[in-house]
Amino acid sequence: MVISMKIGSREFDVKHHTYVVGILNVTPDSFSDGGKFDTLDKAMEHVERMIAEGADMIDVGGESTRPGYQPVSVKEEIERVLPIIRKIKMTYDVPISLDTWKPEVAGAALAAGVDMINDISCMKEREMAALVAESGCAYCLMHNRDGLIEAGSMVKEDLAAALETAWQAGVRTEQVMIDPGIGFAKTYEQNLVILNRIEELHCFGLPILIGVSRKSVIGYALDLPVEERLEGTLATTAYAVMKRCAFVRVHDVKENVRVVKMIESIVNVS
Repeated sequence: MVISMKIGSREFDVKHHTYVVGILNVTPDSFSDGGKFDTLDKAMEHVERMIAEGADMIDVGGESTRPGYQPVSVKEEIERVLPIIRKIKMTYDVPISLDTWKPEVAGAALAAGVDMINDISCMKEREMAALVAESGCAYCLMHNRDGLIEAGSMVKEDLAAALETAWQAGVRTEQVMIDPGIGFAKTYEQNLVILNRIEELHCFGLPILIGVSRKSVIGYALDLPVEERLEGTLATTAYAVMKRCAFVRVHDVKENVRVVKMIESIVNVS
């Protein structure tokens, strides 16, 4: 079982603590914050705010993956993400994750200083495994597939197959965390079931990242629009802490950091 994971210059105790990853979308069309941070100045202001609020890592995204999204070219995605990656690296000592499934984009970002690749495709592109192995970077493997899953067990089966691809390419276990992919290839009810049974993914012995912030599963459960889903997000973060997930990926850093601290104060009391 992986108990410690190095991402950039920081060592993460993934057995005893839940870390907060702040989302930075430099896109015009992301479902929650599209267009808010699509200039370098605006993006850096947001990064500064998230770090001040306690973000342990920044996850940069240059292509929206909301339902019905329009893919962008490799060139355009690189042009969106590289300036902000370089600027963050020059300014802060904080690990940076890049949300991309394209090996070409990942390679350019790693050369610019990115510390982790957050791959939403479940390693759809086999070249990604070779890149991660060669670079030694941290890697988040998120469950996804073409078409809906038929049962929750398919999440474990798909992740196991993708992990085998990674191991065969030479990726080391201490490089990898997994994400069940809430909101991807799943119905509303399936998302709830997977969250409810999230502890089953500990069978892989790898850190677990949960990304539910402001997603439609919260909207359906509470019948609320995206701008009113903070409380629902905080509930999923509290649940993730109680289920010993190592990371939560969120938009609202301050509030989620406080929830993590409060829940850990309760569950870790001697």
